[in-house]
Amino acid sequence: MLSSILYLSRNLKRLLFVLFDIFALVMCCWLSFVLRYEDWTANGFVHWPSYFIAPLVAIPIFVRMGLYRAVIRYIGYKALWTAVKAITIAILVWAVFTHFLGLELIVPRSVILIFWFISIVVIGGSRIVARWVILHQFPGGEQKAKSQSERVIIYGAGAAGRQMATALYHSKEFSAVAFVDDDERLKGGDIHGIRVYLPSDIDDVIEKFDVNAILLALPSASRLRKREIVDSLVSFNLRVLTLPGLSDIAGGRISVNDVQEVDIADLLGRDEVKPDQALLDACITNQSVMVTGAGGSIGSELCRQILQQKPSCLVLFELSEFALYSIEHELRALAGDSIKLVPILGSVLDKTYLERVLNQFQVATVYHAAAYKHVPLVESNILAGVRNNLFGTYFTAEAAINCGVKNFVLISTDKAVRPANVMGASKRFAELVLQALSEREEGVSPIRFAMVRFGNVLGSSGSVIPLFKKQIQSGGPVTVTHPKITRYFMTIPEAASLVIQAGFMGASGDVFVLDMGEPVKIKNLAKQMINLTGLSVRDDSTPDGDIEIVYSGLRDGEKLYEELLIGDDVLETDHPMIMRAEEVMLAWDELKPILDSMMASLDEYEYEKVRQLLLDTVNGYAPQHEIRDLMFLKGKESKPALYHH
Repeated sequence: MLSSILYLSRNLKRLLFVLFDIFALVMCCWLSFVLRYEDWTANGFVHWPSYFIAPLVAIPIFVRMGLYRAVIRYIGYKALWTAVKAITIAILVWAVFTHFLGLELIVPRSVILIFWFISIVVIGGSRIVARWVILHQFPGGEQKAKSQSERVIIYGAGAAGRQMATALYHSKEFSAVAFVDDDERLKGGDIHGIRVYLPSDIDDVIEKFDVNAILLALPSASRLRKREIVDSLVSFNLRVLTLPGLSDIAGGRISVNDVQEVDIADLLGRDEVKPDQALLDACITNQSVMVTGAGGSIGSELCRQILQQKPSCLVLFELSEFALYSIEHELRALAGDSIKLVPILGSVLDKTYLERVLNQFQVATVYHAAAYKHVPLVESNILAGVRNNLFGTYFTAEAAINCGVKNFVLISTDKAVRPANVMGASKRFAELVLQALSEREEGVSPIRFAMVRFGNVLGSSGSVIPLFKKQIQSGGPVTVTHPKITRYFMTIPEAASLVIQAGFMGASGDVFVLDMGEPVKIKNLAKQMINLTGLSVRDDSTPDGDIEIVYSGLRDGEKLYEELLIGDDVLETDHPMIMRAEEVMLAWDELKPILDSMMASLDEYEYEKVRQLLLDTVNGYAPQHEIRDLMFLKGKESKPALYHH
């Protein structure tokens, strides 16, 4: 019986209390006259109209003063004091009302006091009794009922879930109300006084306990399994929390401080393939390594993972002073005394300085991550983008050749495939340069060139995920460029690990493509991020939702779909996540005059010629609009004025 009442909706529970109060007020009024007259008929029921006037007067006052808003299992002294005030006001209004109504007999003054006392005992006491009864069905004990804590379901009744339930018992922030677990053998059991349910019961559990959030206590579960669970919870519009992986939990013990928001990167990323240690060590261990763009998203993660492979020296080459300071400060604590850490401020366009650095520190391996990668910004700054991405790569590669570097790895992009923007075209041009140099240097120098191409990296600068988080926190709207736009995603650590491994695979001049999994629809990503925070999407079907998704239109140079291969030829490698692409290339003798012409055009600010050289050289480059460079457009505006003078 009690369980069926607990499963009722909150509105039905309120209605039950209203009906109870109507009955209780009638009976309390009658009993107050009985006690006054010391007669069970209360003087022949002569005051019977007063019995029924009592609820007519009191119930609206109770509603107005919020007597039915309190959740009974969390009722406290404040709510009881509100009940006392509401009853007092109601009895006074009732006394005045019955007096001016001119009933057959005037209500004795003592009845008013008796009615007030009995009503407080019955109506206030009914709340306390209901609370006491519910607490026998509600996990967490009286200590939890007193607090205004967030009511959570713990998903996972294993060791982590049990530890978390113990930790939450003393927490003022969270109150564990139920376990949910896939193991049918645990169904109906109690763990630390908390009932275990199956996932199929979760809808009823949320309604029964008025749940605010769901806590995933599955630190050892695969990303795929976590993604399946989160997908099944999206429709409930509840905040989803999680625990970090077991390796990240301090001392193996779980505390309330370990609870964190679900990172969308954990859901989009794949389960990691164990890296090939021999490939990781080959270009790094006991060698001097340099990373250009060391302070960027990819560059900094490369540095972290390179340190783990114990190089003798790690040169951090970076143009931005703040970025260099930040990564050097972070890595200094990790490097210890055994690894020499060298922060170098410099530009990859300064070939002479590059050669001095490479020689000075006897660098054996270069990871070239320095690049301008933000598509709309490069569209607005064409010359700077081409100069940095193309000639920064060319000068660094030539410096590496001149200084006897053995391995050179270029961080490339899926936007280099049939590019629709200057950024992608400049990166494909850089690939062509390295392919031509590898052919030129074959049998002449020991250097190996490798290019590693992959898609969007989760959480990197310019990524949509930090932007969406900020927009959701500010209440929306969340901006998506197009309803059909898709992107490949990979976590930064996974991308960096695969880049390091690919650097020693295959022959010089190879273009490697990382397995990015399935493309993700950005619209669905935005919806999932909104739902994970416990909010709902506002659209035509749910006009009362919390956050709207607004479509802003494709930005300059942006494509609906990205590709990873130019042609269809792709070869497997020994690594399941790394493929080798068979791409067309130009011989050095053919490419060198084009490079010279491109440099001259950049120096002379010949925007149209720079674009034409990209069109002629980069296979599949198809810009979607005219030149959008800000300096070029401003120059066109001012030309007529110049001619006029």
